Amino acid sequence: MGISGAALRPAVPGDAAALLEIYAPYVRETAITFEYQVPSPEEFRERIRRTLERWPYLVAEAEGRCLGYAYLGAFVGRAAYGWSAETSIYLRRDARRQGIGRRLYEALEDLARAQGIWNLNACVDTPAAEDPYLTRNSLEFHAHMGFRLVGEFQKCGYKFGTWYNMAWMEKLLGEHPARPDPVRLFPELPLEQVATICSYYSN
Repeated sequence: MGISGAALRPAVPGDAAALLEIYAPYVRETAITFEYQVPSPEEFRERIRRTLERWPYLVAEAEGRCLGYAYLGAFVGRAAYGWSAETSIYLRRDARRQGIGRRLYEALEDLARAQGIWNLNACVDTPAAEDPYLTRNSLEFHAHMGFRLVGEFQKCGYKFGTWYNMAWMEKLLGEHPARPDPVRLFPELPLEQVATICSYYSN
């Protein structure tokens, strides 16, 4: 099974080492993340575990090799924001522009709807000018996925001796009900439903 046949599945804490291998170059070599230090495997494992207590965390893999991952997280954190979630995605460099990011995001959207989430929000670092550590590819990807730019903070992040902007993008997943049902935790979703969604976006 090649990259075009990548399968999606929920992450487990035991994926930490493989996923950290994907994430570490983003920390060391890019301004895509504003994190300065690569987290330890133990810390990264704990991040996965905590995320899975509430949110979907998906892995794309082929032939036992992790190609990328995406997950949801809390947006701001106050109770009234409970029907919104922030998205994150990271791919291996050799797995970019293969449609894997699109499938991960589409699966996340279906899982978010199943949870009762109505807004997806993406925090995207942006360069003020042409830059060796950051492009506008993430902005373009999110726009292609139906996200719209709603605001941009100027020179709010500093990394590699450069000030970077930070843009917020959002995607509404449907008509907001007057009285929304409580959001379901990811572990509360039926395993069969999760498996069906992952299988649908695997090929």
